[in-house]
Amino acid sequence: MNAPVSKITSKAQTVIPKAVRDKLGLKPGDLVRYVFEGKRVVIERARTEAEDDPFATFTEWSSEADEKAYRSL
Repeated sequence: MNAPVSKITSKAQTVIPKAVRDKLGLKPGDLVRYVFEGKRVVIERARTEAEDDPFATFTEWSSEADEKAYRSL
């Protein structure tokens, strides 16, 4: 099995190989998380704040008019 490999630079930087970016669906600006599992480290796509916010999908009800209409509830 040919696992993707990348080199660490003198500034401790590396490039995430294209095969890994594609598999995780990573795009420029995305965050990755490093999960420690014993002597191994798993790299995974980090969830954004919007993905963690259960109310983020209800943005159609977050206008100024809605805030004013429901303020007294």
